[in-house]
Amino acid sequence: MAFRGRLRLAGAALALTALGGVALAAEPEKAATDKPQTDRPLGVVELFTSQGCSSCPPADELFAELAGKDDIVALAYHVNYWDYLGWQDTLSTKENTERQYDYMRAFGSRSVYTPQAVINGRSHVNGASRKDVDGALARMDRTGEGMRVAIKVSRTSDRVIIDAGDAGNGPADAHVVIVYFDPPQMVKIGQGENSGRSLTYWNAVSDIQTAGMWHGKAQRYELPMTEIAKKGGCAVLLQSVGKDGMPGPILGAAFIHKP
Repeated sequence: MAFRGRLRLAGAALALTALGGVALAAEPEKAATDKPQTDRPLGVVELFTSQGCSSCPPADELFAELAGKDDIVALAYHVNYWDYLGWQDTLSTKENTERQYDYMRAFGSRSVYTPQAVINGRSHVNGASRKDVDGALARMDRTGEGMRVAIKVSRTSDRVIIDAGDAGNGPADAHVVIVYFDPPQMVKIGQGENSGRSLTYWNAVSDIQTAGMWHGKAQRYELPMTEIAKKGGCAVLLQSVGKDGMPGPILGAAFIHKP
């Protein structure tokens, strides 16, 4: 479903706010209470979807399968521009819609649509097409456009430690982006194009924040465990950003598992 009208969306790229309590540790405490988790997944799938879009349920079903895979970081961004059709998406946020519009500008597109799957921050395909999604992930893995930087996540009793690896001769700068999402939930849709359907949504993004900058060399970041524990789920993306502030390729990613 395409949307060609213009929306005046406020906010800068990624619509990010400062994450309180995040600091770079010069000599951090060893993570003794949990073994480090090494994550270099096959790729990142960001699905832009809406409860009010009749084309989205097949994409949501495919996304549920992707969310269950250990080697894919799957995140669902519910957008709000279809609310006028009669049903207000209960999981949508203005920031999610802004992120899709930022991708639109980064890709040089003229409109946004649902269901749209952005793969590794590099390209977009029909989110309901298994062939297109799987094909894009496999192609980027073969051509070196997959997760090039290892992300290790470990934890102590009071903090989460994120170790971003070295890029070698690769890109020099990226944002460390923390993406919070809700646990799986079923929604009964009362109006609009999907009226009467009960659909289960996975990894619906609720907040996006920036934890710091990465400059191509191995670097460590810390998050307070209290910030992670009160959320449904959490992932970290190492994402380059263009000079115009638009989101670029995702270089590394991992889930941050709760205790």
